[in-house]
Order: sequence, then structure tokens, then C-alpha cells
Amino acid sequence: MKKPFLLSHNFRTVLVFAMLLLVSSVFSQIPSGYYDAANGKTGVALQAALHNIIKGHTVISYAGLWTAYYTTDDKPNGKVWDMYSDVPDGTPNGNPPYSYTFGTDQCGNYSVEGDCYNREHSWPKSWFNDTPPMNSDLFHIYPTDGKVNGMRDNYPYGTVSSPSWTSLNGSKLGPCTWPGYTATVFEPINAYKGDLARGYFYMSTRYYTEDAGWAGSPATTGAQMKTWELQLMLHWSDADSVSQKETDRNNTVYGMQHNRNPFIDHPEYAYLIWGNPTGTGDQDASSRQLPVYPNPATDQCSVILPEGTATGALHPLLVSVTGVKHTPVFSVQGNILDLNIQAMARGIYILILTSETSVYQAKIVKE
Repeated sequence: MKKPFLLSHNFRTVLVFAMLLLVSSVFSQIPSGYYDAANGKTGVALQAALHNIIKGHTVISYAGLWTAYYTTDDKPNGKVWDMYSDVPDGTPNGNPPYSYTFGTDQCGNYSVEGDCYNREHSWPKSWFNDTPPMNSDLFHIYPTDGKVNGMRDNYPYGTVSSPSWTSLNGSKLGPCTWPGYTATVFEPINAYKGDLARGYFYMSTRYYTEDAGWAGSPATTGAQMKTWELQLMLHWSDADSVSQKETDRNNTVYGMQHNRNPFIDHPEYAYLIWGNPTGTGDQDASSRQLPVYPNPATDQCSVILPEGTATGALHPLLVSVTGVKHTPVFSVQGNILDLNIQAMARGIYILILTSETSVYQAKIVKE
């Protein structure tokens, strides 16, 4: 009698990895019409429409996250993409203080940084009572160093100027300096603040009206962020734009969960729901929100540029709520940028203005 053919552990791992690559490649782009139900909406109506689009996702088991990470969070060099240990400038192929190999370095016990990686709920699981499907939703759970994850604990994200502890890549723990909250917070490095903010927008939208009984936190009420945290996330999203890393991860997770993070596909949705960031906690980010007049406008509007803006290499781009991009005719006189929007359809647009040194934004309503 022939012995049954048994797959080795390593071969099974490779087979699963190959199958995940195949599945994620099939679902690698935004499906045609995916966001049609959200077109033309703003505020709560837009949030509700997006919720209906992304709800009811295919649930990955908590144990299944380990395998999912092989394709959702792999760096170009094949190592684990840990946002809590990557190099300070966020360079994917840079030299972080340590790096992890999938499976081999999976936690386990840890005592110092570099021991192993585990599963970090960026929206801490105690905030939603560690219940499904939130406790295994890939859009807010990342592989991170066990020690840094443990130090972050369930503290909110915030800004820190006098840290009580600093990780090897510069993430900080300490009293919050962002207006509205003064207790302990965790501040990741700048390169990943937008990633984490858009993950928070996803949580507030995916679980909109599905948060009965959530414990909440100093930063949240149910699935919705409190004002201080919401404003911080809007600033972080503005200051750290969508990267190729996020786009690739969004596509791969879609191949597994069959839903997407709308705020990666359409960063302007955050502003259309919650408005532009306000406040003085982040002067650099708030200074990039340009004033526009008249607004709403019919044929033409003017944008006031910051004093000293180099106007020789300005590139304005208007993005509609459906993601359609327009390059408007424009002229500049002094620090005033005049946009011709006469031929554009009525609706709401996000202006993304790139100069030689900065990227500015504004919301324009075309009547």
C-alpha cells in the first residue's frame, strides 16, 4: 500500500502564500462603479453611503492575520513592513534598527525591541470590547514590534513634545500636546501618520451605526472620534498623503476581505464628511488649507497663496467626489491664484496645489 503524500510545513506555507498572491491579483483595482452610491453626497449622508458600500466584509480569522501579513505588509525586500520600527524617513528599503522575517520572527515572548513582531490593533481592541468582526479587520491591524506595541498599549494617538519613552525609530510615548487632551498618547513617526489616520476614518465609517456597546475611549465615542482626535487625524491625513504602500495594501486586503478603505481610494472623502482640519495644534498642516473666494463659485474662483510661495512651478489639480481629475486653466498675480472652472460640472472638488516645496489643499464648490 502506498503511503499518503504529505505536504511539508514549508511547502504548505509557500502554497498558501502563492494562493494569496493569486487571489489578491484578481482583486487588484477599484471595481467599476464601486463608489457610485456615494457620488454627490457630503457629511453624514456620504459616511452612511460609504458604510453601506464596505459593510458585510469577508471576515479573516484573528489567527489568519499571520498568513495575511505575508502579502498585505511585505516590504519590497520581503521583510515585514512594521510601521513602528521602519526608518525615520519611511524609506521602504532603508536601514531600520531591526527587521523581521515572516513566520520565523512571529511573537512569542518579547522583552526588548527587535525580539519579535505581533498584531497591533491601531484602534485598540479594548475600545470595542475585543469583539468580531472588528478584532480581525485587516484595515486597522498591522504587524508591529511586540515591545513597541506593548508600550503603545491602548493609549490614543497624539502629539508628544516631552516623551517619557522613545522607540528606536523615533515613535514617542508621553503627555499629549494636541489641543483638547493632555494625558498619555503615542505618536508614530511622520511617515505613517496619514496611514493610521485613514485607518481611523475607515473604522468610523465601516462600523458607523454598528457600535452599540463599544466601550469607547478618551479619543472615541463608539466608532466615532471625539473632536480633538478627529481634528488630529484630519491634520495627519493632510500632512501625509496616500503612499504606494497604502494603495498596494488596500488592493491586497480587498482581495481577502472584499471591501476597501474609501479614504485611501478617495482621500477627499474625509474632508467631505468631516470638513477641513481646523485648530492650531499643527501650524504646518493648517497653513496648507488655502482660503478660496468666492466659494461656492460659478465661473472663476481665487485662491490666496501663502506669502513667499514660489509661483513658477505651481500645479493645480481638481479632484471631484467621484475621483475624476481636472487640470484647470489658471493664472497668478502676486499671491492670488485665479482658477477658471466655467467648463466644469456642478459639484464639490478638492483642490490639490503642488508647489516647489509644499502641497496645499482647499475645498471648492462649483455651482
